[in-house]
Amino acid sequence: MKPLLFVILSGCLALGAEAQESAPVTLEPIAAETVELDDFRWEKRPVVVFADSPNDPAFRTQLQYLTEDPDELIKRDVVILTDTDPATPSDARRRLRPRGFSMVLLDKDGTVKLRKPLPWRVREIVRAIDKFPLRREELRMKRLGDG
Repeated sequence: MKPLLFVILSGCLALGAEAQESAPVTLEPIAAETVELDDFRWEKRPVVVFADSPNDPAFRTQLQYLTEDPDELIKRDVVILTDTDPATPSDARRRLRPRGFSMVLLDKDGTVKLRKPLPWRVREIVRAIDKFPLRREELRMKRLGDG
């Protein structure tokens, strides 16, 4: 009886661990009209993706790129905001004033660090973030805390 119970429990634990490992990490875009940029100050790095329509090919491509490798963005405290309605300007649209498609990256202090008129891949965004002084300070503090 004990060996059978051991086999059953081992199988359950293995299934539970496998389910945890295979759970996908997602970074869901947030509609910019539902939030204000100041909501993220000192907490997150907003990547704001603007377009004049949700059907804009550059907009769709940018969202596809951002969902390809969410882990790296999550590690850097990124939040994705989208705004595709110029007729009803969000706080982000009023403050950042995009024209057509635009991808704008802000740092945690709310400063605009990057504006791009074309979609960027996660690798390019992550490299840019890793050069920010605040990000370098975060990494330095993490190393000091771990050591």
